[in-house]
Amino acid sequence: MAENEQEKIRHLLVVQDLQGQRTILLQETTYSLGRDSRNAIVLRSRSVSRQHAILLRISIPETDQYGFQIIDGNFKGKGSTNGLFVNGTKCFSHNLKHGDIIVFGDNQAHAKYYAISNIPEQAFSKSCAAEDLASFLSEQAHSANPFQTLVFDRNFEAASETALARLASFPELIPNPIIETDLEGNVTYLNPAATLKFPEIRKDGKQHPMLTGLLNAIKNQKINPFVREVQVGQEVFEQSIHFLPESDLIRTFIVRDITKQKQAEADLQQRDRLLQAVAEAANYLLVEMNYETGMERALTVLGEAAQADRVYLFKNHPHPVTGEIAVSLQFEWTRSHLEPSAQYWQNQPYQSLELARWCDALSNGQIISGLTREFPLAEQELLCRESIQSLLLVPLRLNDQFWGYLGLADCSQERYWSRHEESTLLTMAASISGAQQRQQVEEKIRYQALHDLLTGLPNRLLFNELLAKALPSAVRSQESLAVMFLDLDRFKVINDTLGHTLGDRLLQNVAQRLKDCLRSGDTVARWGGDEFTILLTRVTCLDEVTQVAWRILESLENVFNLDGHELYVSGSLGIALLDEHSPDAETLIQHADSALYYAKDQGRNNYQYYTTTLSTKTPELLNLEKSLRCALERGEFTVYYQPQVNIATGQITGMEALLRWQHPEMGLVAPNTFIPLAEETGLIIPIGEWVLRTACIQNRAWQQAGLPPIIIAVNLSPKQFRQPKLAEIVAKILQETGLEPQFLELEITETTAIEDLEFTRTVLLDLEKMGVHLAIDDFGTGHSSLSRLQLLPLHNLKIDRSFIKELTTDVKVAHIVTAIVSLARTLGLKLTAEGVEKQEELDFLKSIHCEDMQGYLFHKPLSADKATETLQSQRFKSV
Repeated sequence: MAENEQEKIRHLLVVQDLQGQRTILLQETTYSLGRDSRNAIVLRSRSVSRQHAILLRISIPETDQYGFQIIDGNFKGKGSTNGLFVNGTKCFSHNLKHGDIIVFGDNQAHAKYYAISNIPEQAFSKSCAAEDLASFLSEQAHSANPFQTLVFDRNFEAASETALARLASFPELIPNPIIETDLEGNVTYLNPAATLKFPEIRKDGKQHPMLTGLLNAIKNQKINPFVREVQVGQEVFEQSIHFLPESDLIRTFIVRDITKQKQAEADLQQRDRLLQAVAEAANYLLVEMNYETGMERALTVLGEAAQADRVYLFKNHPHPVTGEIAVSLQFEWTRSHLEPSAQYWQNQPYQSLELARWCDALSNGQIISGLTREFPLAEQELLCRESIQSLLLVPLRLNDQFWGYLGLADCSQERYWSRHEESTLLTMAASISGAQQRQQVEEKIRYQALHDLLTGLPNRLLFNELLAKALPSAVRSQESLAVMFLDLDRFKVINDTLGHTLGDRLLQNVAQRLKDCLRSGDTVARWGGDEFTILLTRVTCLDEVTQVAWRILESLENVFNLDGHELYVSGSLGIALLDEHSPDAETLIQHADSALYYAKDQGRNNYQYYTTTLSTKTPELLNLEKSLRCALERGEFTVYYQPQVNIATGQITGMEALLRWQHPEMGLVAPNTFIPLAEETGLIIPIGEWVLRTACIQNRAWQQAGLPPIIIAVNLSPKQFRQPKLAEIVAKILQETGLEPQFLELEITETTAIEDLEFTRTVLLDLEKMGVHLAIDDFGTGHSSLSRLQLLPLHNLKIDRSFIKELTTDVKVAHIVTAIVSLARTLGLKLTAEGVEKQEELDFLKSIHCEDMQGYLFHKPLSADKATETLQSQRFKSV
């Protein structure tokens, strides 16, 4: 280190002017000297020019040392007014040697140059800080000095002043382009590198990208020099701009070519943009209730992110004429200025000359990508119909089967698709295939939820939906409609004597005969058991309804031949017409039901129309309603608790509160008898509030007894759920009972949840904010999809007992339950199976990873005392 310090040469310039003496350590490559304050070294003397001279650092050949050359004049080559003198001799340039004396014009401003070596850094710094610097420099004047006069090929003394000024700023010697202009923007100088890199710049002048906006940029910048980015063709450069006002000169220096950096940044931006688009599109596909709307939104996001002109989704199908595999455009997104192209892409056979290659490649999982002009001629003609210049296609696969393809097209320019775009399209294809699979599952679930599994007829839910849709149409068209209720006579005898299998086949045959009796547009549904409902639309006269009724009764008179048995059944029909007495769906069904029982009273095998005389309630029903109104105040209600058990561990995780009515005379009244009556009369609201309070008190009592904390589940009836200030009532009960919200679960049926989705969401969000758990009860009996229910803040999904009952006997039901469990787990919902009664049902639920169960296989509904004993027994076992 010491040896290197001794070899180091330090260059000093001691300046003396009217301001005094100062020492400058020369380390930079270039210095301007002059009277103007913007010079690197300011000389205080009136005889000195604004820019009087230039100091230029020059490397010494074959050494790692350098020296300095002083040049008269400014950067534009204009000499000083009063000249430059070195050691008493006027000169244009001079290679400085140790001890040289420089005079600028007259003796008011002069300087002495020192090149010092053979002194350690510490001693040098100490000496420079000393007051008597002159003596130190004098001592060094005769020291051994390795500095030698610079030997250079050019004859500087003979060179012009302009050439020397050019040399001072290194433009001729460096590989970076340097461009100089005057203050009017005219090119005054190009170094060789600039001439080579930008051969058109003199011809283009201010229109060249390197000079465009240059003058305005200088005016708007507060710093000097400054850097800006400039694009020339496909290349991007960093341009350093230095405004030299003392020389009326603008010098620009191309710092570096940043084309690759910009391309890398663009690639990253494209990747991030496409990743964000994939996430957004996947979200649309997942949560959008309408599959088509979700797909359209997803393709829009993809097209805008990929900056494409068209996005296609093609689906395979049999050709309507030949039956061979064909493809049609199912969804398309286009830029606003482009016309849709569905007309070109319908029922296109894959075996055609244009698409055969596509089919082979895509079906084997390959990608089709490239410029249209590079495709085979037949394909070019196909694509040119829509002015497609570049195309990217990826296959769509479902259950490992090729079912279509997804594509991007550019109609404005030729373009090679990037790896990010290919990856994005493949990811989108996977998401779309997943959405397609979910749609198929949901359609299957919806079909099963809205149709009778035995007969394939619509069930009561779909019937109600169709009836609700038909009513406004009937009112607008000034037509009527009719609802029929059909009950099979003597079916129970056949079912009990010959078995349920034969009974089921009989119901299937009856369903077919009923369908054959109806007009186009009419509907028959299985209401339950051996009951059917029929909707007749576009009724213009009573005779039409009567004729259908007679056809139905006559069709049932014919023998049913099943497995060697000749079976005879008849039917009773009740009919209600849309009129002022039956103005809505609910009333029509009630009146048709009343007419059905009247038909049975009239000897069966006949039809009866509803009349107002049939609308009075039976005395038994009136007495039950009267007793129900007093039951709460008389303390006739009690709450039973049915445990909910974790399937994997067998541990009780919760209890469902179930209402029971012990009538003093009638005994235990079935819930399905009095709860609909309570709902109809509005008594369900005070009764439901009592159940909720009682259940919370009981759960709090279990906690205070030291039992493991569990969740208590309470059902909310439709009318109870829609009462004003439900959240405030729940909060009040929790506060009064001391039960923390996380130990309460409120259940509503699927039908209640979807009746008014926005209202349901508002109420459930209020309850969720309190910390209460929320559940959908009887899932599968309504006609909603999991994607719709995902819009609600739910925690638990309870699979209806009707599915569990047929779980091990009907493979279709097993598939539906499996799909429900899979989808619900994907959405983060807890699953509880209701009505589990058989070990094989439990085994199946275990195999599909359903979490909780509830049913007679483990526990029947228990009184509060029995439920307490059960919880205590579980704690004892766990200990």
